[in-house]
Amino acid sequence: MKSGTTGGRDAGALLLIVPAGVLGVALAWVLTSPDVPGQAVIRVIADCAGATVLGLAALPRLHERLLPPWRLLAALAGLWCVAEFAVLLLEAAEVVGVPVRRLGAEQFGTFLTEISAGQVGIAILLGTGAIAGYSALVFRRQEVTSTDLVLAFAAVALALRPITGHMSQQSFGSVLAAVHALAAATWFGLLVALALVVRARGEWATVLPRYSAVALPLIAVVALTGIVNGLVRVDGLGPLLSTGYGRILLAKALLLSVLLALGWWWRRSWVRRAADHRVTAHASLRRAVIEVVVMAVAFGLAAALAVTA
Repeated sequence: MKSGTTGGRDAGALLLIVPAGVLGVALAWVLTSPDVPGQAVIRVIADCAGATVLGLAALPRLHERLLPPWRLLAALAGLWCVAEFAVLLLEAAEVVGVPVRRLGAEQFGTFLTEISAGQVGIAILLGTGAIAGYSALVFRRQEVTSTDLVLAFAAVALALRPITGHMSQQSFGSVLAAVHALAAATWFGLLVALALVVRARGEWATVLPRYSAVALPLIAVVALTGIVNGLVRVDGLGPLLSTGYGRILLAKALLLSVLLALGWWWRRSWVRRAADHRVTAHASLRRAVIEVVVMAVAFGLAAALAVTA
């Protein structure tokens, strides 16, 4: 299979991921009576870009002939790096207690060097920058095709914030948070990557059943770790309705249930028919876009959870 392009009009529908993610943040804002910091919007863009980078890098693990479009990979990694820098600026302004436009260079430098969130942010910037640079280099030197380095850097960058967040204060909390984040990113990112790269009906027939087999355990991991993380964080069932954090968590769980139902239906209809070459490439792409857009709303809720006290 050759590397795909994003020139098709159908693949352009993947741009709906951005407004869908923002919609998830807006829903969280409504549920918390506007206690969600504005940085959640940038956070969901960073998370979606990072997950897509991870998915593109993981494509050869799904099928050895699936090669990522390196130029697109470099561009997405660059977007991820820029978004992470914006998140850092907003976090620093929040810690200092000033609007971001009034954040001084010295204050920002102090945040980066003396506050753990800043130090984690620097590591993420280095990782995403390395991915962008490496991908651009590989695009120019096509004899290098391994995505292992990108996969490793992307996984570390995606896991750094969860393992140092509020769950790190609980027993095994960092492990659960990292597993949850990586499972969700792989589930989402691989499907986005397939929508970006796979074009022919025969290619969907080959790779979609493989993705479906991988997605099933990923969904189970996301659900299980999400339930455990959520209940530990809210400390019981009562706060699920009485706190903004709990209401966002419930909304995220409801959306996950919708995705589980959709996945079950796709597995019975789309996956089986696609494997038998009875679904056009256009129809497969349309279904993939529908699912990733719904996932993006969940990513928006998750980004709001990550920045909500």
